[in-house]
Amino acid sequence: MGDFLGALTKEQILVATEEALRRFGVAKTSVIDVARILNVSHGTIYRHFKSKNELLEGVTEKWLDEKIIKPLTDVCNDTSMEGPQYLQSYLRTLIELKHHYAREDEEMFKMYAKVTDEAADLIYKHVNHITDQMGEIITRSHIKSEEPSRLARTIFYATIRFHHPAHAYEWKSPTIYKEFLDVWTLLEKGFISET
Repeated sequence: MGDFLGALTKEQILVATEEALRRFGVAKTSVIDVARILNVSHGTIYRHFKSKNELLEGVTEKWLDEKIIKPLTDVCNDTSMEGPQYLQSYLRTLIELKHHYAREDEEMFKMYAKVTDEAADLIYKHVNHITDQMGEIITRSHIKSEEPSRLARTIFYATIRFHHPAHAYEWKSPTIYKEFLDVWTLLEKGFISET
């Protein structure tokens, strides 16, 4: 095995880990599998990541950034929208992305769900990023709130059933989007009545 530590980057290791996860699944993927894909020793991987858990956290963070945060940031930066519909669009995008990857990228979604249970700091950072963007939307949309960040968190947690991986089994229901719209209508009436 060629050991090219100087040339090997964390990004390359994360890409190879994604490949291994898709090929072998979360439970069966080992650091040795990742090393084989890169044609290096498993010790080389451990020089970049202290453990398999740290490696999975790195892959999860990369996956969340690329697949969830980037598209949400695009919605957040869309200045053509305003008002409660802007916030609803952001939430609907979050929900559609999570549902899509639960169906279409099952191994990576399983990995994300596993890490969600084990890496509180990473998930806290992810949730904060989303609720910060929601707070920005609330402020820019002139939705009156004394505490936009608090309203954002409240709405995020009130809709958790529709986007948290622990509820993925419920997303196959044919009425899940209607149920989201029912919850949204209730929430919207509540925060608009306060303005």
